[in-house]
Amino acid sequence: MVRILLISVAFSLILSAQSDKLFRVADSLFISENYFDAITEYKRVNFYDSGKMFAYESNYRIGLAYKAGGFFENAIEYFGASLKNSDTDERKFSSFVEMIRCNILRGTPENGISMINRAIENGDFTNLTEDLYYWRGWALMFSDRWKEASASFSRIDVDHPLKKYASDIHNKKYDVTFAKLISYILPGSGQVYAGEYVSGIMSLGWTVLWGYVTVDAFASERVFDGFAVGNLLWFRFYRGNVQNAEKFALERNNEIYREALLYLQNNFEGIKP
Repeated sequence: MVRILLISVAFSLILSAQSDKLFRVADSLFISENYFDAITEYKRVNFYDSGKMFAYESNYRIGLAYKAGGFFENAIEYFGASLKNSDTDERKFSSFVEMIRCNILRGTPENGISMINRAIENGDFTNLTEDLYYWRGWALMFSDRWKEASASFSRIDVDHPLKKYASDIHNKKYDVTFAKLISYILPGSGQVYAGEYVSGIMSLGWTVLWGYVTVDAFASERVFDGFAVGNLLWFRFYRGNVQNAEKFALERNNEIYREALLYLQNNFEGIKP
């Protein structure tokens, strides 16, 4: 029995020494930004590290390496593994935030918002609440929910620069419902509201023209012509003007969204995803 115990201890010491050596090799590759080889070595560390001495560090660095290479889904997987093996609140929060940032970068910010909302509701990271609202604000901006993003940043500071920026972007955006509504009332007005003046004037002109022709046909008791013109031309242009108003408003909003994120990428000096 003693012999088996000694052999087990010796074997564990050998594995521990092997893990330590491999971790140092992996770290040197990571520091030199040789991420592909670093990932391979960190995974080898995980294989030999039976005592999970490096479980947090190796998984966290694998996540960072995948993130640097743009493999965000893989990065999230390993940040999740590092979160499970975190032994301090600081480490847990670092892994958690990296998962949020990767969700933002891979185009799934709603996942990040859900994670943060659950953390706030559960009372997790109570000493880091402002950080949670900060990353919630970023995820909301990437979700094109600027008003909510502004409110999230205001939880940190009512004068927070990103609060004002998000509010300004919200105010710049076009109200799609309003564009459609005014198009029902006055054809072409929705396009004009969205900045498409020529399209708006043409929609108004064609709708008025074919509306007049339709009414004139009915007034002249040319009922068949009235129905034909009304269905084929007047109704087509009237409906088309509403659809175009919605389309142009959405296009303008997409342009504002892209330009806003590009500005943040190139000009914002704080921490970004």
